[in-house]
Amino acid sequence: MYKWILALHIISATIWAGGHLILSIGFLPKALKEKDVSIITNFENVFEKVGIPALIIQVLTGFYLAWELTSGQLNQWFDFKTFHGIHIGLKLFFLTMTLFLAFHARFRIIPKLKKENLNSLAVHIVSVTILAVLLVLTGVSFRVGGLL
Repeated sequence: MYKWILALHIISATIWAGGHLILSIGFLPKALKEKDVSIITNFENVFEKVGIPALIIQVLTGFYLAWELTSGQLNQWFDFKTFHGIHIGLKLFFLTMTLFLAFHARFRIIPKLKKENLNSLAVHIVSVTILAVLLVLTGVSFRVGGLL
């Protein structure tokens, strides 16, 4: 069961991080250059149908994997003296920051989105993309060691 959950976690991470890389590198520069909000909103409307479920699956499977790796000992999740504690703690920190930025964008920026405040959304998009890549790199380090 563990291997299937891990595979689902990796597929979801690929969707989440890949989608944000495509948004940041492929769509955001054009939207900023043309000051066209619709470029971002059109991408988001399509990506959210896959990206949000991927994020939810990633969170649920991540909690399962952390639980299994620490034998259900939650205190180990924040023990920064251990390999597992460092990685799980970083993952939870990056997740918390991602959720904060997502909620802030969804409820503060996007409802008032215009070409004049597109730059503030761009900062959120780039930040979430960086966090997604950091989550992936932390996961890789968790499996193969040596990155952290």
